[in-house]
Amino acid sequence: MLRRHGLFLLLLFLHPGLVAADDAAASSRSELAGLLGAGESGEFARAVDPRTFSFPADHGPHEAFRNEWWYFTGNLDSEDGRRFGFELTIFRFSLSPDPVAADTEWRTNQVYIAHFAVTDADGDAFYAAEKSARGALGLAGAQADPFRVWIDDWEILGVDDDTWRIVAGHEDFAVDLELTALKPPVLNGDAGLSQKSDEPGNASYYYTMPRWRTDGAIRIGKDVHAVSGASWLDREWSTSALADDQQGWDWFALQFADNTELMFYGLRKTDGTQDPLSSGTWINADGSSEKLTREQVTAEVTKLWESPRGGVYPAGWRISIEDKSLFVEVTPVIADQELSTIVRYWEGAVDVSGTRDGEPIEGRGYVELTGYAEDSSADD
Repeated sequence: MLRRHGLFLLLLFLHPGLVAADDAAASSRSELAGLLGAGESGEFARAVDPRTFSFPADHGPHEAFRNEWWYFTGNLDSEDGRRFGFELTIFRFSLSPDPVAADTEWRTNQVYIAHFAVTDADGDAFYAAEKSARGALGLAGAQADPFRVWIDDWEILGVDDDTWRIVAGHEDFAVDLELTALKPPVLNGDAGLSQKSDEPGNASYYYTMPRWRTDGAIRIGKDVHAVSGASWLDREWSTSALADDQQGWDWFALQFADNTELMFYGLRKTDGTQDPLSSGTWINADGSSEKLTREQVTAEVTKLWESPRGGVYPAGWRISIEDKSLFVEVTPVIADQELSTIVRYWEGAVDVSGTRDGEPIEGRGYVELTGYAEDSSADD
């Protein structure tokens, strides 16, 4: 969600004055709320009122806003029944709202950061990597026509209006996937305006494409597995989101076997309570959707997991929506799906089982947990 959600991440990762110089890692770290807080936003555009979305144009970048992200997750099976999950998220950050002189191809005010992870459930292994680059010299960028978002050789690109391709690789793991959209974009919040705290402008424009048929290959080490399954896309852009008294969020993206989906994010305040602006979206089998309020969704933690790198995360949930007669258990496929990036967070594949309308129902999904371990792995 917020994200992925400027995922709390990394405005401080790069020197704020960077225009034509090399990327520079900042030694200081900031709390999640500080990075996504209201703060000083200069002349950046802000998400204040509902807007008219236009596709495919809105799949492309919105550089008037300070940050945005393209966020894919998916659950896949190999031909021999081996279970995998994947995440690829590409973040765009504007370092300044002012236009950049076009006197050299080196000059830019855009920075891109990407997170790539694969879960090998049968191997009880989790792999993660990240990249960063300036939006110049072809190193990284985003464009609407033809659609493409990339950083180095990691990319999300449009094959046609309904079919996209994801390619990302690391020494130990890689994916090459073709995805076909099975449902149109779903606007979250108030017609796509997703309010995150009480202050006007602490919001994002947020849409979801909740189900993509996915086929291709996953490589683990030297072993390549033909895979198929389902993926999920979240898209958000904003200038500010979290307030100073908000700690993080628990985000759920669940795909049920009856072709319905649930997105829900619980915003956590620093005192441990859930923010009233926590909300979600129920997506029907025909693609129509309904907004869910915090009062409609109960997500009870049933288990905890202690990270060997420090921090304690939820590791099991009991989710109920009385209005939908939905009562399910959500369980991680493996415990350790924590990304040790500049800011640590947990993002992992989950299984879902329970009942709806008194009948058994199963599903799969992804859960993201932020604000449970604020320190960076770089300092471990």
